[in-house]
Amino acid sequence: MSSKTWDYIAKIVMIGDSACGKSSLTVRLTDNTFSDTHDVTIAAEIGSKIVPVDDSIFIKLQIWDTAGQEHYRAVTRSYFRNATGCLLVYDVTRRETFNHVQEWLADLRAQADPEICVLLVGNKCDLSDTQRQVSVQEAREWAAANGLMDFVETSAKTGDRVEEAYLQVAREIYYKIKGGKFDINDRTHGIKINNTKYGSQTVGINLESKSHGDLKVKGKCC
Repeated sequence: MSSKTWDYIAKIVMIGDSACGKSSLTVRLTDNTFSDTHDVTIAAEIGSKIVPVDDSIFIKLQIWDTAGQEHYRAVTRSYFRNATGCLLVYDVTRRETFNHVQEWLADLRAQADPEICVLLVGNKCDLSDTQRQVSVQEAREWAAANGLMDFVETSAKTGDRVEEAYLQVAREIYYKIKGGKFDINDRTHGIKINNTKYGSQTVGINLESKSHGDLKVKGKCC
């Protein structure tokens, strides 16, 4: 993907049970690398990536990789505020992680903007032939029934459809900006416009997040 100057910054959150691969998905996007093991994520880690959403429009995704452990849940919820996008991740080989996505979605919707763009992501599809516990059809039907923007299966290990997942969310955010559903003058939407191109409008995102080259991501997942 291109690293051209961004037009907008948008905050997105990675949520789901521990060891589903949230950290590995983020590292695969930002660094195009994969490791079988990571330390457990504590609260949240932040990375970023500039992605194209139109022929000449780029969004810098500020990616908040949140902890999946139950004892960090109260802290994790606080990171949902001001988010414009979300990857709701489960592990296709662990049924319990899919069973918990309803709880994660309820927590997200209680804290985040009503227009937040949520993509359901079934990770570890490289293991699906022998270990799958959640079918594509079941996940797709659940996503549609719960009003999510879409569903995709990924593999952080092979890189399969990882970029596509983030791009889908980025493009949906941009469509909502264009359609006026995200007001760039409203700090609660978690969007910043590039002042050098578009003027002096600002919103409440921390612009001091690490670039992808300095990304620190933890979590036991793939």
